[in-house]
Amino acid sequence: MNLKSILAKPFANYIYNKIKKGMETAVQDQENWLKQLVKAAKSTEFGRDHGFEGIETYEDFKKKVPIRDYEQLKPYINKIKEGKENVLWRGKPLYLAKTSGTTSGVKYIPISKDSIDNHIDSARNAILCYIAETGNASFTSGKMIFLSGSPVLERVGGIPTGRLSGIVNHHVPKYLRTNQLPSYETNCIDDWETKLDAVVKETIHQDMTLISGIPPWMQMYFDRLSTQSGKKISELFPNFQVMVYGGVNFEPYRAKLFDSIGKKIDSIETFPASEGFIAFQDSQKAEGLLLNTDSGIFFEFVPAAEIFSDNPTRITLRDVKVGENYALIINNNAGLWGYNIGDTVKFVSTNPYRLVVSGRTKHYISAFGEHVIAEEVEHSLMKAANELQLRIAEFTVAPMVQQGEGKSYHEWFIEFEDIPADITALTALVDNNLRQKNVYYDDLISGNILQQLKITPVQKGGFIEYMKSIGKLGGQNKLPRLSNDRKIADALQPYVLK
Repeated sequence: MNLKSILAKPFANYIYNKIKKGMETAVQDQENWLKQLVKAAKSTEFGRDHGFEGIETYEDFKKKVPIRDYEQLKPYINKIKEGKENVLWRGKPLYLAKTSGTTSGVKYIPISKDSIDNHIDSARNAILCYIAETGNASFTSGKMIFLSGSPVLERVGGIPTGRLSGIVNHHVPKYLRTNQLPSYETNCIDDWETKLDAVVKETIHQDMTLISGIPPWMQMYFDRLSTQSGKKISELFPNFQVMVYGGVNFEPYRAKLFDSIGKKIDSIETFPASEGFIAFQDSQKAEGLLLNTDSGIFFEFVPAAEIFSDNPTRITLRDVKVGENYALIINNNAGLWGYNIGDTVKFVSTNPYRLVVSGRTKHYISAFGEHVIAEEVEHSLMKAANELQLRIAEFTVAPMVQQGEGKSYHEWFIEFEDIPADITALTALVDNNLRQKNVYYDDLISGNILQQLKITPVQKGGFIEYMKSIGKLGGQNKLPRLSNDRKIADALQPYVLK
């Protein structure tokens, strides 16, 4: 154990104790943040437009600040991009984070001098909590992958602009720089496959101890390493101890990732977004991610079924309930107000406040009134796959609306590691699991309105080829689990097993 590992433990314990104290004051911290945020933004253009001077309570805030998405915030963002100050927050943003939108194209999310610590410290705290709880700090002596988007930033309205991961790359602490891979030059490569080859070349002979990324990226990285070496990842990297991931549900990727690694290792889940670092796994023993209640963000929660209503219910942390599905709304010290980030969450505990990400507000199937969400399809498939000992590489689900004879159904496009001998048995299991999980879907099946779902196998590497064809391979790009139309389903046809 080197000096870095020795020093990490007392620092981890110090931060961990602060986080534990914060668990006890979470509700009060949230109420304090609302007051601080409103007070700080009173003189901004947004604050004047929305009467921040007259806001004293949360009820006042709800009356004056409606829930909005990026399109509704865009007029203010455009003024920031033109170089104007004091628009959403004091002064100018420190950065603009570029992120892909669905209807908006590229979105520009402000990150301020006040909010940057939320992004940097939260990632650090996730690792420090792990060290404090487990006592394992030896991995800090080895090499760690912090793969990012290109750290080369353009300027928009005089503001450095780029992908969040590229921005964060500039703030990796100096004491970790000597451990960090890949190199700055490799991180600057834009083409994903060229970049992946360079990452493999740089790391294949290194002592890798921590690897972070979204699960689909890590799987591609592991596959490329194994192809070149003919070895399991644990043979290549015998000191590989910790995997940090976020961005998508880990469960559909778990079995294949650990099979690629060749042994069980610890993992840390995070919930980062361009809009803010929402939550992180603070314990290896407890379910869920600890909500970041004292980090510059005031959270609101809307019952997921109401998010597109004209007058949805809005509640604070004080009133959330375990097991309810909520759309997540944030207000932060970068100037996002009543902002629907598009994710849905479900609390698994309120002492402390831990949650799981249950899906996306716009990723669901309700072509027939069933409102099936990502959490339900992932649970249904993985439960069946575990029962039949199948490994799933990737999948997505779309509705098939029959115009002529025959009943409509859900079509599941699945890439298997090995095609199951009995697709019919898998189909029945998945369908039954989904019926137990979603009462509306069950009613449609039992009422003879929908027929049983159908599984369409996708060829090996088919989803990767599809993502490549639309220019979204690698990085932080994620395949939607569900669509309410056939756009992805139709685009997948060339990759379906005949």
